Amino acid sequence: MSNSDVKGIGIVGCGIIADIHAQAIQQLTNGQLIAVYSRNINNARRIGEKYAAEFYDVWDRFIDDDRIDIVSVCTPSGNHLEIGAKAASAGKHLVVEKPIEVTVNRGQQLVDYCIKSGVHLAVIFQNRYLDSVLKMKELIARGVIGDIFHADARLKWYRSQEYYDSAAWRGTFALDGGGVLINQAIHTIDLLRYLIGEIDHIFAQIDTFAHSRIEGEDDAAATIRFRNRAIGTIVASTATIPAQARIIEIHGKNGTLVLDGDDLIVQGDIADKTITRPKTNVVGANNPLQGFSSEPHRRQFEKRSLQEGF
Repeated sequence: MSNSDVKGIGIVGCGIIADIHAQAIQQLTNGQLIAVYSRNINNARRIGEKYAAEFYDVWDRFIDDDRIDIVSVCTPSGNHLEIGAKAASAGKHLVVEKPIEVTVNRGQQLVDYCIKSGVHLAVIFQNRYLDSVLKMKELIARGVIGDIFHADARLKWYRSQEYYDSAAWRGTFALDGGGVLINQAIHTIDLLRYLIGEIDHIFAQIDTFAHSRIEGEDDAAATIRFRNRAIGTIVASTATIPAQARIIEIHGKNGTLVLDGDDLIVQGDIADKTITRPKTNVVGANNPLQGFSSEPHRRQFEKRSLQEGF
């Protein structure tokens, strides 16, 4: 096994998100990219050679590499259970791209495999590690905006039909789990729950308007009641022209916090009005890697997955 202070990491799946994971891992002080695996040897070679890692298209050779402590799963969502269970059974800790799986039952099965195998499991929700979100979390914890009574999340993005056609799994129930909610909007929904708390109940409408060859929804609207009595809404779309920045608005009795894209705006009679201003606030609105940085992934790998979990 690798040195206990530096964990060896292997990536499974060599699509576009594998580049982000590899870039994040390369910047770690406590992790090292050892190997990548894909059933397509050309994809495996592309990522492996690009990031100076071993590359495999034979699963047993990859998983038997005893330098690998952690497996980072970057396959289509509906494959997470199969890949994760095999890696956990081999004693490898898991980092799984969102969502954990395509159904609650399949996600729970993966959790159970990890518990049975005595390994840790982390799911990537890198937006929690944005400077603006960390500041929001701090302000809420300090009670700066007072008791929260309302929160809205809006993700009005656009994806072309060509985007869905580019990979057979996109927009399918079996491998994507659905449409905009489980794929694009899942980070925004996670942030709402992360910042406000658990949801008690929800009422929603979904439909597909702009894409003729997907099984999942491309538009959704919901009203929600949080366990802390706050109410709110979730609106999500991949059919909006023009695409807009993600918005989260949190209203407390003393003021309001607005996450506009990745920008934090503090409103109301609040003493601490720290505002962060990234270069862009429309990350991912028109295409998956628009304005995308590997830094939040690096933070989750280093601070959560490695320092605290593994």
